[in-house]
Amino acid sequence: MSDKPIYWIGTSKEDICSFPDEARRKAGFQLRAIQKGQTPDDFKPIPIVGKGVEEIRIWTGETYRIFYVARFEEAIYVLHAFGKKTQKTSKKDIKLGKKRYKEMVTYRQKVFGVDK
Repeated sequence: MSDKPIYWIGTSKEDICSFPDEARRKAGFQLRAIQKGQTPDDFKPIPIVGKGVEEIRIWTGETYRIFYVARFEEAIYVLHAFGKKTQKTSKKDIKLGKKRYKEMVTYRQKVFGVDK
């Protein structure tokens, strides 16, 4: 099986690139594992954002999260990446994740001709 490509929605790639070195490195390792069909070390489903959305949880002394969808055959979609200051994910981050999920659905319909 070949590696799934990653499609970056919105500013998700730039957001990961702005993480500190250690968090960026850990994010890369976890995304690489997903590309190979493996599961990340620490993740959980985030159904409030959209069907099949999961978040990678990264700990470096600081806390970082990456919302992604890997359930489709054609690609992994990275929706949002951000640092967290509190235990609860902010409404702003959930709202942005939902917005980008809709963008992903529209993109898939246009490019691949598929429904949700």
